[in-house]
Amino acid sequence: MPARRDFLKHSLLPLGALCLSPDLKSLSQPKRSESHLSKRLKSITRHTPWNQVAAIKIRFNTFHCQGMVKIGTDFWVSSVEVHPGNDRSSGAGHLFKIDASGNLLADIAIGENAIFHPSGIDFDGTHIWIAAAEYRPDSRSIIYRLDPRRMALEEIFRWDDHIGGIARNPDTNTLHGISWGSRRFYQWALNETGKVRHANVSPIPNHAYYIDYQDNQYLGGGEMLYTGLSAYKRPGKPSFSLGGIEIIDLDSHQPVHQLPVELWSPATDAVMTQNPSFFELGEGDKVRGYFMPDDNESTLFIYEASAAAPL
Repeated sequence: MPARRDFLKHSLLPLGALCLSPDLKSLSQPKRSESHLSKRLKSITRHTPWNQVAAIKIRFNTFHCQGMVKIGTDFWVSSVEVHPGNDRSSGAGHLFKIDASGNLLADIAIGENAIFHPSGIDFDGTHIWIAAAEYRPDSRSIIYRLDPRRMALEEIFRWDDHIGGIARNPDTNTLHGISWGSRRFYQWALNETGKVRHANVSPIPNHAYYIDYQDNQYLGGGEMLYTGLSAYKRPGKPSFSLGGIEIIDLDSHQPVHQLPVELWSPATDAVMTQNPSFFELGEGDKVRGYFMPDDNESTLFIYEASAAAPL
């Protein structure tokens, strides 16, 4: 208990006065219209073909990747390295900057001591948001933002749970996080300097269960894109993993579009959404997805959904 009190004392208290219970309704603003990317994603069904357009070999050891964003032609990928012994108590967190040919441009250390497991990440147009946590559920996290132009990493606050994905909604200046296994949502209102306005934030249960979220991407219009997977096993039968995409309404925290992703790595048979992913619109207004499903010796797979329905 003293360690936990000390952890919180050096994290949330300097951010401002504590509120007994934040009014989550105050975080909501009039609903904005859905983004064009969101509309295109919602036009995809499980019968829409995905065509591979590229497979870029990553030219260094990537360890176990977690989240990804694309800024210009470069990719930023978070990853966890576990030191020998495999008890998950010692390791290193990384945020890699990778060029379009798979070369390492930068490796930024994330976390401290036992807090070394980076999260799913997102870019809000100014900062990359990333959390680091202990490699276990119900643990502790540090939430950071990184200015990719200055390569400057800034600690924002600490939280008494494992935050496995973090993204900022710039429309409401609100941070959105998920717990280990994405069973809990969190949201924190920020002030004009980017610091947390309310320290006491209650978790919001996630009632969607068919996948656990691995990575996140704010789509605009009050919607978050989550990707991930879940393993299923029948008694006496081999287990299999199902990958998927969910678009979540951030006011209701309910899914508005759910889509299995029936794509697998040719090297390991891992589902494409096992690790990081990123989506944008490509040529001809097609949805383009970027995936890095394999650990250590990774390949960046690029797919396009070939037949989005007319808007």
